[in-house]
Amino acid sequence: MLDKIAPQTSQDLMLGFETSDDAAVYRLNDDTAALMTVDFFTPIVDDPYDFGRITAANALSDIYAMGGRPLTALNLLAFPCSLGPDVVGEVVRGGAEVIAEAGAMVVGGHTIDDKEPKYGLSVFGTVHPDKVLLNAGAHQGDMIVITKPLGTGLWGTALKREIADEHDAHEAIESMATLNRYAAEALEGLHPHACTDITGFGLAGHLHEMAAASGLSAHIEIECVPLLEKAYEFAEQNIVPGRTKDIIAWAEEFLTFAADCELTEEERAIWLKILCDPQTSGGLMVALPEDEVERYYEQLIALKPNTLCAVVGHFDDAKAAGSVSVR
Repeated sequence: MLDKIAPQTSQDLMLGFETSDDAAVYRLNDDTAALMTVDFFTPIVDDPYDFGRITAANALSDIYAMGGRPLTALNLLAFPCSLGPDVVGEVVRGGAEVIAEAGAMVVGGHTIDDKEPKYGLSVFGTVHPDKVLLNAGAHQGDMIVITKPLGTGLWGTALKREIADEHDAHEAIESMATLNRYAAEALEGLHPHACTDITGFGLAGHLHEMAAASGLSAHIEIECVPLLEKAYEFAEQNIVPGRTKDIIAWAEEFLTFAADCELTEEERAIWLKILCDPQTSGGLMVALPEDEVERYYEQLIALKPNTLCAVVGHFDDAKAAGSVSVR
């Protein structure tokens, strides 16, 4: 393999940190590009096994969002020594199971003593250079397709405030622990023009980035946006993550409600919290030609039954690039 890698030059770096894409892309040869990403965070659930599963699915998602296949992962662990090996072992076990489901391998990692627990992974994958998916390139008329319901940030806050317990949060936990592998593999044979995963900037923020990078405006049909159970109720009660306020302030620069939107002012305020809810291990968001949406759904269901595939809007050039309109 190494003897087939071309000499390293700056031209081989296909994508670095200068964009808002999900992973760095480095061309190894004419047939293979390397994908490199890293992600970690503090526990969002109490159960260490579920924390490991969610963290691994979240880190692997960046590879899938770029159209790639994960191959190896390095664990990043920061835990207080007082916590005990059993807890750390469960975190690592949860992560390892999800990584195995992805067809990848844990090949090492690094551990430090830290007062606040943290877990994450550095993931390496590959993709054909001609098949790299970017968050730019959406076409006018493309449908906006998402593959997981919104509301994980709201649920995480409800758990932290002990308004709900992890039994109540089963749907949210399983959604976060579900790999985006199947949503990515179902794109085989189709023509996605842009792709990303919905994470820390919420649906509104990541859609804005995709629209701006594509030179288009985006339109959301609010009645088509799928939600986790109780997500609307939490937003209505202002049980929202601390970051939501900042995301909303940013979104107000590019997000508007259409003139014919029938939502009341109160309902608009609630939906703004939902659309700006920072997601953990959210689904993919794909810009897909309208005539390929049904086939994508069929291929996705064939790979993983009961998987969500929701068309939540479309792209056009009716408004300024990067603008997001809600109706």
